[in-house]
Amino acid sequence: MTPRTVHQLFNLQGKTALVTGGSRGLGLQMAHALGEAGARLILSSRKAADLEEATRELKAAGIDASWIAADGQSEADMQRLADEAIARLGRVDILVNNAGAAWGAPAEDHPIDAWDKVMDLNVRSYFVLSQRIAKQSMIPHGGGSIINTASIAGLGGNPKGMTTIAYNTSKGAVINFTRALAAEWGAHHIRVNAVCPGFFPSKMTAGTLKAMGEDKLAQHAPLGRLGDDEDLKGLTLLFASDAGKHITGQWMAVDGGVSIITGG
Repeated sequence: MTPRTVHQLFNLQGKTALVTGGSRGLGLQMAHALGEAGARLILSSRKAADLEEATRELKAAGIDASWIAADGQSEADMQRLADEAIARLGRVDILVNNAGAAWGAPAEDHPIDAWDKVMDLNVRSYFVLSQRIAKQSMIPHGGGSIINTASIAGLGGNPKGMTTIAYNTSKGAVINFTRALAAEWGAHHIRVNAVCPGFFPSKMTAGTLKAMGEDKLAQHAPLGRLGDDEDLKGLTLLFASDAGKHITGQWMAVDGGVSIITGG
């Protein structure tokens, strides 16, 4: 076999991808990366209006994209999403589990229903959707790539003043879910990896950035900056493409170096 060029290894022409939480923020950035490399996309989140806007943005960039609204906290919705995505695309080669929620409250006062909401969306939905996509598409078609969005919050505790016990717990679970699933599904040629973003400006992080101070958080990072609209693209494409075909069960922090000084 003649070794492929770098451009060939990263090329996703002919591949298909489903991105949850894909209507904005990190999910939309990851969708851009996959689409710009040639993949056909389906985005999913709860709100049709947000999905329509995101799909218009992707199409304007020359990307083949459509959407399916679904609630990640509903097992029935996740199974419907998997089935509809497979029906539309023919198969799903790449699954990005990115939908997520956070909740801020001191651990001693954290509402139990809020704990359940965060864990259901951030962990349970990843398993339900991965299971359905693998069983109905990836295993029958000889493999695929699953990319889970974790967080540097899953690597340890928080700086003083941050109270997100459920979120941290859920993202730690995502990291080990990634490892365990990769070990089991390697036999099916399914690779499973996780991205661990640091602070990126987004709707989810707006409150934290305001409370903690965006400049202060940026200065805490060795690179002296927060993440931007490009910083997840490279890793997403590596995990999704044949450039990463020998990488599975791994997590990578994209955080400007924050985790190297906090012990992650």
